[in-house]
Amino acid sequence: MTHRILIVEDEPSIAELIAINLSHAGYEVQKALQTDVASNMMRDELPNLLILDWMLPGKSGVQFARELRSNERTRSLPILMLTAKSEESDKVLGLDSGADDYVTKPFSPKELVARVKALLRRQIPLEGDGPLAVGPLRLDPVSHRVSAVWPNSDPQTLSLGPTEFRLLQFMMANPERVHSREGLLDKVWGNEVYIEERTVDVHIKRLRAALSPADCDRYVETVRGSGYRITKTPTQT
Repeated sequence: MTHRILIVEDEPSIAELIAINLSHAGYEVQKALQTDVASNMMRDELPNLLILDWMLPGKSGVQFARELRSNERTRSLPILMLTAKSEESDKVLGLDSGADDYVTKPFSPKELVARVKALLRRQIPLEGDGPLAVGPLRLDPVSHRVSAVWPNSDPQTLSLGPTEFRLLQFMMANPERVHSREGLLDKVWGNEVYIEERTVDVHIKRLRAALSPADCDRYVETVRGSGYRITKTPTQT
């Protein structure tokens, strides 16, 4: 299956550069100059991945990413943020807005394509694991569903992005073990050289936010100085 990628970039030369390199890599590419055009293009069918510029006319990429993450239909859409802002605070803001990855301008087309491939790989469930359960949490890698099952209550479905799903799946497959940021990068992100350890913290924060409506965020614990773990018996109440 050919993956379709939507580029939202208001500089035609940059959009064309990205499109050419992605087309050469075998992807089907669409382009939009601003977010309202992109919204119309996604109305009938979602792309497999969105490349989103930060600075756009009318509505910024950060605003658009937040809107997409708040919508059930687009919540799991992989988003790669593209911007000239390179400070760590900017990267954190971009990731906090809902982006799964962040590339700064000027960029290497080869690096961009590598990151696109990596993001698309994260949509594929980790191999070798069946349904998982830790505390009230239930995860089915085949149907790509996560739910919370509390006694005397109906199951509650939880919405996770593709990266948060893989992160939760790996941690649930290895409960009570403390995982360093470096270890999580290796197991969940595949030791991709472009991903920073700080990114793990942002995705842990987003995972907790996704689990919080069912009071399951406390099952993901921070072990100071070591990393993170998922536990069957959280100390936080």
